[in-house]
Amino acid sequence: MPSRPVTSDESGPATGVDAIVGLLRRTGSIEEPNEDIGGLTLLHHGLQCAAHLRRSHPEDRELQLAGLLHDVGHALAPGHDEIHGVVGGAFVRPVLGERVAALIEAHVPAKRYLVTVDESYRGRLSTGSIRTLASQGETMTAAEVAAFRASPHAEAAVQLRLADEASKDPAADAPDLTAWLPTLMSVAG
Repeated sequence: MPSRPVTSDESGPATGVDAIVGLLRRTGSIEEPNEDIGGLTLLHHGLQCAAHLRRSHPEDRELQLAGLLHDVGHALAPGHDEIHGVVGGAFVRPVLGERVAALIEAHVPAKRYLVTVDESYRGRLSTGSIRTLASQGETMTAAEVAAFRASPHAEAAVQLRLADEASKDPAADAPDLTAWLPTLMSVAG
């Protein structure tokens, strides 16, 4: 299902929780662009990822929201896999803060990092994740690995990346968007 063009009020940073929720609702009609998995929308993928992180990291609401929102950049900049994390992070930063934005930005470098340091990780990637890895830079250099590890968000970004890859089942149950509204409001608050 093709995504519609971004409107001028969506191309800049979010102005509040309503703007974020509006974009999330729109992602409910956009199929995950790089996966060969019929019926998996960006929203359902994000809801699965957030639920996974809620189970594995119940006290880390910011990580959970990063899971919910990690792929909104696909809706904001369709066809630009290499920058979707940066675009999504920039969109949410004014409302949800630096850590949520940094985690969204880091989920692509975390994939590159894991492929570089764990020989078995590439084999666990979906077909779509393997395909986009090429445009995202493939493996990291030693300097990139060191810089990633030095980030204060490295460990959480790896957890987000692992949850991202584990959240691609169009038939999986996940709480709906309304279940996340209190968390969105409390982190934005």
